[in-house]
Amino acid sequence: MAVTLRELDAAGAPAWDAFVRGRPEGTFFHLSPWAAVIRGAFGHSTHYVMAEQDGAVVGVLPLARMKTRLFGDLLSSTPFCVYGGSLAATPEAAAALEAHALALRDRLGAPVLEFRRRGAPDPGWTGRAPLYFTFRKPIRMTGDDAKDMAANIPRKQRAEVRKAIEKFGLRSVSDSDTRTLHRVYAESVRNLGSPVFPRRYFRLLAEAFPGEHDVTTVLAGGTPVASVLNFHFREEVLPYYGGGLPVARENRANEFMYWEVMRRAGRERGATLFDFGRSKLGTGAFDYKKNWGFEPEELHYCYRLAEGAAVPDNNPNNPKYKLVIAAWKRLPIPVANLLGPPLVRGLG
Repeated sequence: MAVTLRELDAAGAPAWDAFVRGRPEGTFFHLSPWAAVIRGAFGHSTHYVMAEQDGAVVGVLPLARMKTRLFGDLLSSTPFCVYGGSLAATPEAAAALEAHALALRDRLGAPVLEFRRRGAPDPGWTGRAPLYFTFRKPIRMTGDDAKDMAANIPRKQRAEVRKAIEKFGLRSVSDSDTRTLHRVYAESVRNLGSPVFPRRYFRLLAEAFPGEHDVTTVLAGGTPVASVLNFHFREEVLPYYGGGLPVARENRANEFMYWEVMRRAGRERGATLFDFGRSKLGTGAFDYKKNWGFEPEELHYCYRLAEGAAVPDNNPNNPKYKLVIAAWKRLPIPVANLLGPPLVRGLG
């Protein structure tokens, strides 16, 4: 039978997610709840379509359109997500989904179609110079802190974690407190010169994935100093949005936080893989993750461009943003929290 396409609806969501979870190349970011999160948090239109054949799901394609005055117009799979692109069980399904995406780009008038690939680039699509890398490695927990640290993190990081515990008395809590997370995260990204996500975005993510998220917060004498939102998918843990206050550098809260994410996920959820997320080549975050013993793996962001369009370059490494970033770092936190959300909706 021929492949047929239909838009995702509430009735089709369980079959969509079952397909994603059953495919080895499926990722957390292919799951259907992202559609409602992207619409609710940022107001972008979503175009999630599933391919069916002989009554069974044989492919899915999550798409969302980011169109803003400042940062242009992009039909992406998927904004605010590290990985994306079509997910198909057969070549026929893959071809049907790709053709649908191109037709949708033309119908909407969007100049750029983007697939965010973790494995290999899409043949025939326009690539970009290496920029984004992901960091993933296996983890294994036995229940013995010393042995587990030695098996999973390098010597320098082990020393920093022990110092956080023994010298600074840090401890962690694991819950779903996205308000505390946002408060810490907002100050952290302001200090980096980046606009902050709206608080409702974190709340919506927690509501959309009730059993597949948690928030790890590091406390110094009862005061939150670092916090991170983690996703859990199959046997993977993905610390995704995190940050620390300035004191976190002094008391090693960041190192302790990521060890706690790793330790808790391995022991409490049986995680066997730690996904440290996306970072840009040449940044401090890139080097930080390498120093944790992770090998960078290039992400292939692939494009089909309308006539006259160019590959987007909305990233902080672009020299034209240098002065804006420097000025943003000096904004009072309340002002940055007010101005940030309208801007960041175009920077997914």
